[in-house]
Amino acid sequence: MMQTKVDPFTLEIVKDSLLATGDEMFIALAKTSMSPIIYEVLDYASGLTDSKGQLLTQGNGVTGFIGMLSFMVKQTLKKYNEEGNLKPGDIIVVNDPYGGGGSHLSDVGLVMPIFYEDELIAFSANKAHWTEVGGKDPGSFTNDSKDIFQEGLQFPSIKLFDSGQLNEGLVEIIRANVRFPELSLGDMWAQVAALKTGERRVKEICEKYGKDNVLAAIDYQLDHGEAISRQELKKLPKGTFTAEGFVETDGIGNGPFPIKVEVTITNDEFVCDFRGSSTQVPGPVNCSFTGLASAVRTIFLAITNPDQNVNDGVFRPLKIIVDDGSIMSAERPAPTSNYFETMLGCTDLIWKSLAPYIPERLAAAHLLSVCSVTLSGSHQDTDEPFLIVEPSVGGWGGADGQDGASGQFCILDGETYNVPVEVAETRYGVLLDEYSLRIDGSGAGEYIGGKGVVRSYRALSDNQSATITFGRNQYKLWGTAGGNEGSVNEFYIHKANGDTDGPYGVYPRYSLQKNDVLKLMTATGGGYGDPLKRPAEQVCKDVKNEYYSVEEAKSLFGVEINPETFEYLELDVRK
Repeated sequence: MMQTKVDPFTLEIVKDSLLATGDEMFIALAKTSMSPIIYEVLDYASGLTDSKGQLLTQGNGVTGFIGMLSFMVKQTLKKYNEEGNLKPGDIIVVNDPYGGGGSHLSDVGLVMPIFYEDELIAFSANKAHWTEVGGKDPGSFTNDSKDIFQEGLQFPSIKLFDSGQLNEGLVEIIRANVRFPELSLGDMWAQVAALKTGERRVKEICEKYGKDNVLAAIDYQLDHGEAISRQELKKLPKGTFTAEGFVETDGIGNGPFPIKVEVTITNDEFVCDFRGSSTQVPGPVNCSFTGLASAVRTIFLAITNPDQNVNDGVFRPLKIIVDDGSIMSAERPAPTSNYFETMLGCTDLIWKSLAPYIPERLAAAHLLSVCSVTLSGSHQDTDEPFLIVEPSVGGWGGADGQDGASGQFCILDGETYNVPVEVAETRYGVLLDEYSLRIDGSGAGEYIGGKGVVRSYRALSDNQSATITFGRNQYKLWGTAGGNEGSVNEFYIHKANGDTDGPYGVYPRYSLQKNDVLKLMTATGGGYGDPLKRPAEQVCKDVKNEYYSVEEAKSLFGVEINPETFEYLELDVRK
């Protein structure tokens, strides 16, 4: 068979056209969705794969979805592998964590085969967090489920559209089983619109440049991604690096659960061996292999080249080894609602093992939790039900040459956002009493850890219910190169009668009455370097900015400061 020879300019143009298609799909989904978790938070991903399910382009709100689209497509190909079972106009829905979905049931994926001249040439795919997929608790993902059946509807790669014909029965099942059908079905239609945008653009590219040129450009794109990764891999230190840690709790009273990794780097491979970690657990922090692979891909990109466009070629040097049935490679029917806490734990292990050796690429520890909040109740003015579903921001660790960033999402949440105060107070039955940086005296270093935040919700109606999952509640965030530890994630409830309850890390369905205040406090990141090496002038600015007190400046940094002028006096401890 003769291979198509394409000039390099055409290859680049087609490659960039495919990347632009992925971006357009991403925007289309956000602009047509119904739920704030999508159009405000950007808890979704979209992109294209080739006909084999190899990722070509992916637009992310959530970096933790890196790689999940390709697993969804490969599961679709596995199930509909006979010729003719996939047809133009088909759309497959999948959220099964163990069968290609990879996360939890709330993240619903849609897959659409793209045909040109009767040949399957690509897939468009997306994955979005639906406000509701049913299950025992509002918001569906919960922190005390005991099996997958408590967590909502399962879609095991079934056809939503068959040759362009909508499966009305499936739509009615969804409508009857979710608490907010107008939101969930509205988001489903937004996903369909994004898929069709991808299909239309890919066909236009084929019309303009020819199918053979497009297929050649796809191969070029994958090979180019591999070449860049291998080039960056050669720059990394070689050897075997290890780290151990814990998943603190499974949400139902068990834990902590030990996890470990052995990272081996050669000129050709980046191998992550998680064998010996905890087996799958009774509560919903279990993660499937797909989720583990996405976590490892995320930190692999951060270590090698975070600026490059993502495709499956990039990950060809990456190898993952894990025990079957472990907490990070769980099997049915283990619950997975809070899979992301184990994903983050796995990411952190690789991060922690390599941070001392590549400080120019990896900072000290960050908040290390999605810090998820699900708050439901009735609006005080309309008595209509509302549901808040959102992650929380916190502090990132100090790094070689720079302080940690404050008020940022965890690594697996990526380019997402919190629900704006104005939106929350308009749509939901709450008042935001406070949204500020958390000042707790932790994270000291030559470069300090970024600050966590305080976000306080005041209930404006009775009988509201809060399900909170703040991981990394027991173990402080690690510092690097002599930097101090950061803090932990925690929350309190300040009751209307003056009592205070907490601190807690994980709590299901905490009952809030009118004027109770849910005070969420996320962690300050770990520090980098000896605090005594932080320039005294910078410590003065820290105190002036209220990051540290006058007393902390002296005890942590060895700098005595005049509280009125914010000028410093040298202390013997710094000499």
